Amino acid sequence: MKKKMKAVAVVVLALCMAFSFGACKKSGEKLIMATNATFPPYEYTEKNKIIGIDAEIAEAIADQLGMELEIDDMEFDSILAAVQSGKADMGMAALTVTEDRKVSVDFSTVYATGKQVIIVKEASTIATPDDLTGKKIGVQLSTTGDIYCTGDYGEDSVQRFNKGTDAVQALLQGKVDAVVIDNEPAKVFVSQNKGLKILETEYVMEDYAIAVAKNNTELLNKINGALADLQKSGKLQEIVDKYIKAN
Repeated sequence: MKKKMKAVAVVVLALCMAFSFGACKKSGEKLIMATNATFPPYEYTEKNKIIGIDAEIAEAIADQLGMELEIDDMEFDSILAAVQSGKADMGMAALTVTEDRKVSVDFSTVYATGKQVIIVKEASTIATPDDLTGKKIGVQLSTTGDIYCTGDYGEDSVQRFNKGTDAVQALLQGKVDAVVIDNEPAKVFVSQNKGLKILETEYVMEDYAIAVAKNNTELLNKINGALADLQKSGKLQEIVDKYIKAN
C-alpha cells in the first residue's frame, strides 16, 4: 500500500511539474516583431523605447495570445527577409499589401489603410503626381513609394534612402525635388521642418497588414483572430486614435 501510494505521488508530482513547465513555456514564449522604427506614428523611438501604432497593436496581439512581445528594429528592406528566414515571427512597419510581397510572405487581414503622398518645398511648382515626370524623387528604400515611383517615373528619377528622414533632409538641401512617403509620417516630417508642404492630391491609396512566413497558417490564424477581437472590442481604433488625431 505504501509502495502504491508512493508511486501515485511520483506520478502526480511528475504531472504537476510537466504542467508547470508547460505553463511557463507558454507564458514565456516570445512573439518577435521585425520593424523599422523610423516611421512615426506607426513605429518610432522615444526615450529608448519603440512606440507607435504598430508597436501597440503588436503588444495587444501578444497579450491576446499569452506571449511576450520582442521588437527587432532593422532596416526596412530587411523585414520581409527576417520573416521568411524565421528570424522574426511577423513583420509590422506600415507594410502595404502588394502582389509582389505576397509571393514571399503571407499577410494578415488589413488593420489600417493609408496613402502615399508627395512632400515638396512650399515654393515648388510641383502640384500633382503628373508634375513629378523628369524630377528627382526621394523615397525610402524598398517601400511602396520606391516601388511605385520606379515603375511610374523610371529608375533614373528615383533616389533611395534608408530612412524617410534622410529623404526629407535631401529635399530641404535641394538634392531631390520631392519625397513620396506614407501620409502619416509625412505629416510628422512636415511639422518638424519649416518650408515644406504635402500636396493635396494623394499619389496612391493602400492597405496595411502584418507579414508572416509563407504557409505559417497556425500563426496567421492566431493573429487574425486577435485582430478580430481587438477590432470588436474597440481597442484597435483606440490605439489608432491615440496617435492619429481626427482632422
